[in-house]
Amino acid sequence: MADHTAHRVDWTDPALQARLRKRNRKQRWLRGLGLTAIGLAFLVLFILIATLVSSGFRAFTQTHVTISVHYDPELMNEADPGRGNFRALMPQVMAQYFPEASDAELRNLTAILSNGAQFMVRDRVVANPALIGQTVSLRVPVSDPYDQLHKGLIDRETPERIRRLNDAQIAAFDRLDQAGMISAPLNWALLLNADSRFPELAGLRGALIGSFYALMVCFLLSFPIGIGAAIYLEEFAPRNRISDLIEVNINNLAAVPSVVFGLLALAVFLGWFGMPRSAPFVGGMTLALMTLPTIIIATRAALKAVPPSIREAALGVGASKQQVVFQHVLPLAMPGILTGTIIGLAQALGETAPLLLIGMNAFITAAPGSPFEPSTALPTQIFIWADSPERGFVSRTSAAILVLLTFLVAMNALAIFLRSKFERRW
Repeated sequence: MADHTAHRVDWTDPALQARLRKRNRKQRWLRGLGLTAIGLAFLVLFILIATLVSSGFRAFTQTHVTISVHYDPELMNEADPGRGNFRALMPQVMAQYFPEASDAELRNLTAILSNGAQFMVRDRVVANPALIGQTVSLRVPVSDPYDQLHKGLIDRETPERIRRLNDAQIAAFDRLDQAGMISAPLNWALLLNADSRFPELAGLRGALIGSFYALMVCFLLSFPIGIGAAIYLEEFAPRNRISDLIEVNINNLAAVPSVVFGLLALAVFLGWFGMPRSAPFVGGMTLALMTLPTIIIATRAALKAVPPSIREAALGVGASKQQVVFQHVLPLAMPGILTGTIIGLAQALGETAPLLLIGMNAFITAAPGSPFEPSTALPTQIFIWADSPERGFVSRTSAAILVLLTFLVAMNALAIFLRSKFERRW
């Protein structure tokens, strides 16, 4: 009979020991490469966030000066206070603090005040015409160069010929600062103001409302259409070449660059249908085209994740196909569907190229009142500010990116929360 004695491994064999050392060395190399890749990813992310924070945190405060304004009756009409000569009122304001200055010097000193100061003074008297003839205290933002000076972005030791402010201008600002008139409160105008050509007045309100309208239109279009298409393809469509072709094209559309959807919207929505340019409604339709493949794919995956036993049990008690899908399968798949939808909307919120092509990068100084009025969006507002030459827009660009990242992180966190809370283990 053949000898069936088990072959015994000699673990002391030098050749075997060499192979084991080689295998363990490769495993350590692979583990080290993986940890290195993760470390590099976190390092790059840290550098990005640190750069944005170090550059953008200054935009969350704004330098203000507290001034006393005498509403001179000679410069305004009580019957129509809004038509007063508020530009001429500004040198009178500065004359209180620089009584020795000449008229020409006073006109130069008014440059300390933001260009919007005269309109803030006007709005106050329009709201309350009884202020005419009275003196009131008002806090207004300073212009961008003085804001940069107060935040330390203008080096006082730099030679005067290459500084944005000369020694006399700096001395005048320091005089106001020493008098306790300068402050740097939180810059709520960054969120509450619309865009402006003056950095100290520019805000994200128009972009925030425009993004909200665009995402609302995107959701209202892509969510029902995407779910309906996914349910039909997954539950009702016959398995033939046509359905296979549709499935392949949906998967391909999910990988198409966003600029292609922008070109499509430019040609069809604006060119053929004549829809309003720069409108969030058109932007939402464009983003809906982009988001549809993502929602369809996520919905089909969620429907597939529901066990077949659910369908079989419902059919076994006499439910129709429609009742099985809409009363049993769809509710169980809804957490996965919502997760995919939120991720798709978060991706749409950060898209810039398609919105640029339909004109949502126009200079709009008022927040839109409806989805059909011209507006910008958060990504395009960042693009506009990044292209602006004024130094004050540098920090505001970083601050706007931080605001956009906050919304993106919040939306992704919501998707993770919904998935963990409602997900079922089968």
